[in-house]
Amino acid sequence: MHPRRKKRLTIVASILIGISFVAGLVLYALSQNIDLFYTPSEITLGKDGSGATPEIGQRIRIGGLVVPGSVKRDPDNLKVTFKLSDMKMPITFDENDLMISVYYEGILPDLFREGQGIVANGTLVLGSSGELHIEASEVLAKHDENYMPTELADAAGKDYKKLEYTNKQLENKN
Repeated sequence: MHPRRKKRLTIVASILIGISFVAGLVLYALSQNIDLFYTPSEITLGKDGSGATPEIGQRIRIGGLVVPGSVKRDPDNLKVTFKLSDMKMPITFDENDLMISVYYEGILPDLFREGQGIVANGTLVLGSSGELHIEASEVLAKHDENYMPTELADAAGKDYKKLEYTNKQLENKN
Protein backbone atom coordinates (compact mmCIF):
# COMPACT_ATOMS: atom_id res chain seq x y z
CA MET A 1 0.00 0.00 0.00
CA HIS A 2 1.23 3.45 -0.84
CA PRO A 3 2.47 5.37 2.24
CA ARG A 4 0.22 8.32 1.43
CA ARG A 5 -2.91 6.09 1.33
CA LYS A 6 -1.82 4.38 4.51
CA LYS A 7 -1.55 7.75 6.25
CA ARG A 8 -5.03 8.80 5.01
CA LEU A 9 -6.53 5.49 6.12
CA THR A 10 -4.99 5.92 9.58
CA ILE A 11 -6.38 9.45 9.88
CA VAL A 12 -9.89 8.43 8.73
CA ALA A 13 -9.90 5.38 11.03
CA SER A 14 -8.79 7.45 14.05
CA ILE A 15 -11.48 10.08 13.32
CA LEU A 16 -14.18 7.36 13.12
CA ILE A 17 -13.00 5.76 16.36
CA GLY A 18 -13.00 9.18 18.07
CA ILE A 19 -16.52 9.99 16.86
CA SER A 20 -17.73 6.55 17.99
CA PHE A 21 -16.18 7.07 21.42
CA VAL A 22 -17.79 10.50 21.85
CA ALA A 23 -21.19 9.20 20.65
CA GLY A 24 -20.92 6.33 23.16
CA LEU A 25 -20.19 8.74 26.01
CA VAL A 26 -23.12 11.00 25.02
CA LEU A 27 -25.53 8.06 24.86
CA TYR A 28 -24.33 6.79 28.25
CA ALA A 29 -24.82 10.23 29.82
CA LEU A 30 -28.29 10.61 28.33
CA SER A 31 -29.39 7.15 29.43
CA GLN A 32 -29.18 8.22 33.07
CA ASN A 33 -31.55 11.14 32.45
CA ILE A 34 -34.31 9.19 30.72
CA ASP A 35 -37.64 9.01 32.55
CA LEU A 36 -39.55 5.96 31.36
CA PHE A 37 -43.36 6.15 31.34
CA TYR A 38 -45.33 3.56 33.32
CA THR A 39 -48.93 3.04 34.38
CA PRO A 40 -49.75 1.79 37.90
CA SER A 41 -50.37 -1.77 36.66
CA GLU A 42 -47.12 -1.80 34.66
CA ILE A 43 -45.16 -0.96 37.80
CA THR A 44 -46.41 -4.07 39.59
CA LEU A 45 -47.03 -6.49 36.68
CA GLY A 46 -44.49 -5.28 34.13
CA LYS A 47 -44.85 -3.83 30.65
CA ASP A 48 -46.91 -5.71 28.08
CA GLY A 49 -44.74 -7.89 25.88
CA SER A 50 -41.41 -7.50 27.65
CA GLY A 51 -42.58 -7.84 31.26
CA ALA A 52 -39.98 -5.24 32.29
CA THR A 53 -40.62 -3.62 35.67
CA PRO A 54 -38.84 -0.54 37.01
CA GLU A 55 -36.12 -0.93 39.62
CA ILE A 56 -36.23 0.57 43.10
CA GLY A 57 -34.63 4.02 42.97
CA GLN A 58 -35.24 4.42 39.23
CA ARG A 59 -36.58 7.76 37.99
CA ILE A 60 -39.88 7.17 36.25
CA ARG A 61 -42.89 9.00 34.93
CA ILE A 62 -46.24 7.55 35.98
CA GLY A 63 -49.63 8.42 34.53
CA GLY A 64 -53.09 7.55 35.74
CA LEU A 65 -56.30 8.74 37.35
CA VAL A 66 -56.40 10.10 40.89
CA VAL A 67 -58.56 7.72 42.93
CA PRO A 68 -61.50 9.54 44.59
CA GLY A 69 -61.14 9.72 48.37
CA SER A 70 -57.40 8.98 48.31
CA VAL A 71 -56.06 12.55 48.46
CA LYS A 72 -54.66 13.32 51.90
CA ARG A 73 -53.12 16.70 52.68
CA ASP A 74 -50.95 17.49 55.68
CA PRO A 75 -52.44 20.61 57.36
CA ASP A 76 -49.04 21.85 58.55
CA ASN A 77 -47.09 21.74 55.28
CA LEU A 78 -47.45 21.12 51.56
CA LYS A 79 -47.16 17.33 51.70
CA VAL A 80 -49.84 15.49 49.72
CA THR A 81 -50.45 11.78 49.30
CA PHE A 82 -52.78 10.28 46.72
CA LYS A 83 -53.31 7.04 44.82
CA LEU A 84 -53.24 6.52 41.08
CA SER A 85 -55.17 3.92 39.12
CA ASP A 86 -54.97 2.94 35.45
CA MET A 87 -56.95 4.95 32.93
CA LYS A 88 -59.72 2.80 31.52
CA MET A 89 -63.02 3.43 29.82
CA PRO A 90 -65.59 3.78 31.20
CA ILE A 91 -63.99 5.55 34.14
CA THR A 92 -64.73 3.42 37.20
CA PHE A 93 -62.82 2.75 40.38
CA ASP A 94 -62.84 -0.64 42.06
CA GLU A 95 -61.17 -2.01 45.18
CA ASN A 96 -59.48 -4.68 43.03
CA ASP A 97 -57.77 -2.13 40.73
CA LEU A 98 -54.01 -1.93 40.97
CA MET A 99 -53.09 1.37 42.60
CA ILE A 100 -49.81 3.12 43.39
CA SER A 101 -49.43 5.74 46.10
CA VAL A 102 -47.73 9.01 45.19
CA TYR A 103 -46.07 11.26 47.78
CA TYR A 104 -45.52 14.87 46.76
CA GLU A 105 -44.41 18.00 48.56
CA GLY A 106 -45.30 21.23 46.83
CA ILE A 107 -48.16 23.18 45.35
CA LEU A 108 -50.34 21.05 43.10
CA PRO A 109 -51.59 22.38 39.75
CA ASP A 110 -54.97 24.12 39.77
CA LEU A 111 -56.41 21.38 37.55
CA PHE A 112 -55.51 18.64 40.05
CA ARG A 113 -58.58 16.92 41.51
CA GLU A 114 -59.92 13.47 42.26
CA GLY A 115 -60.85 11.47 39.17
CA GLN A 116 -58.55 13.63 37.04
CA GLY A 117 -55.75 12.28 34.85
CA ILE A 118 -52.27 13.28 35.98
CA VAL A 119 -48.64 12.55 35.20
CA ALA A 120 -46.05 12.50 38.00
CA ASN A 121 -42.27 12.51 37.65
CA GLY A 122 -40.42 10.91 40.52
CA THR A 123 -38.51 8.01 41.98
CA LEU A 124 -39.81 4.51 42.69
CA VAL A 125 -39.35 3.76 46.40
CA LEU A 126 -39.96 0.69 48.54
CA GLY A 127 -41.79 1.82 51.70
CA SER A 128 -41.09 0.63 55.24
CA SER A 129 -44.12 -1.69 55.11
CA GLY A 130 -42.93 -3.23 51.81
CA GLU A 131 -45.27 -1.38 49.42
CA LEU A 132 -44.06 0.39 46.30
CA HIS A 133 -44.76 4.11 46.00
CA ILE A 134 -43.58 7.11 44.05
CA GLU A 135 -41.85 10.09 45.64
CA ALA A 136 -42.78 12.71 43.08
CA SER A 137 -40.72 15.76 42.26
CA GLU A 138 -43.29 17.12 39.80
CA VAL A 139 -47.02 16.63 39.24
CA LEU A 140 -48.65 17.63 35.96
CA ALA A 141 -52.42 17.72 35.60
CA LYS A 142 -54.11 16.94 32.32
CA HIS A 143 -57.25 18.65 31.18
CA ASP A 144 -59.85 17.56 28.70
CA GLU A 145 -61.74 19.47 26.06
CA ASN A 146 -64.18 20.65 28.77
CA TYR A 147 -61.54 22.92 30.35
CA MET A 148 -62.80 26.41 31.05
CA PRO A 149 -60.77 29.34 32.44
CA THR A 150 -61.93 30.70 35.81
CA GLU A 151 -63.20 33.96 34.33
CA LEU A 152 -65.41 32.15 31.81
CA ALA A 153 -66.66 29.72 34.44
CA ASP A 154 -67.64 32.66 36.67
CA ALA A 155 -69.37 34.39 33.77
CA ALA A 156 -71.24 31.19 32.92
CA GLY A 157 -72.28 30.78 36.55
CA LYS A 158 -70.48 27.47 37.04
CA ASP A 159 -69.27 26.55 40.52
CA TYR A 160 -65.48 26.68 40.62
CA LYS A 161 -63.43 26.54 43.80
CA LYS A 162 -59.72 27.24 43.60
CA LEU A 163 -57.46 25.46 46.09
CA GLU A 164 -56.15 27.74 48.80
CA TYR A 165 -53.07 27.29 50.97
CA THR A 166 -52.40 28.82 54.39
CA ASN A 167 -49.38 31.02 54.99
CA LYS A 168 -47.94 28.30 57.23
CA GLN A 169 -48.08 25.79 54.36
CA LEU A 170 -46.41 28.23 51.98
CA GLU A 171 -43.63 29.04 54.49
CA ASN A 172 -42.80 25.33 55.01
CA LYS A 173 -42.08 24.91 51.27
CA ASN A 174 -38.62 26.44 51.58
